[in-house]
Amino acid sequence: MRSDATSVAEYLDELPDDRRGDLEVVRASMLAAIPSGVVETMNWGMISYEIPLERYPDTYNGQPLLFAALANQKRHMAVYLHCIYADPTIRQEFEDEYAASGQPMDIGKSCVRFTCLERLPLDVIERAVRRMSVQEYIAVYEASRRRS
Repeated sequence: MRSDATSVAEYLDELPDDRRGDLEVVRASMLAAIPSGVVETMNWGMISYEIPLERYPDTYNGQPLLFAALANQKRHMAVYLHCIYADPTIRQEFEDEYAASGQPMDIGKSCVRFTCLERLPLDVIERAVRRMSVQEYIAVYEASRRRS
């Protein structure tokens, strides 16, 4: 579900109460964990955590470099962790930690899907977001573009 909200507050206000509460908790966790240089904004119809164009303008699509995101979807909520999916070793370590948490894992190519907060290991999500600095993420992004 893509939102036309122009602010995070507007996005959260349009959610059903149960989802709003869960996403507010995840959002607070994300804000506590994102590295310096990543900003929270609304982009692509979801709450986005991105590296502004002023910091890194050389993106393939002219948009800020997406680090992570948080969204409400029709049948689930999702945390998008581009910061770990850019590196296969980090992604595998994340998946291993997630599996060890005992929570059911519903992971796609770039997202972690969950239906309620109790099914999302926030500590694992926070560690994933903290793993890579902005500079490290830019380096991984640039390396992936050279391979393409």
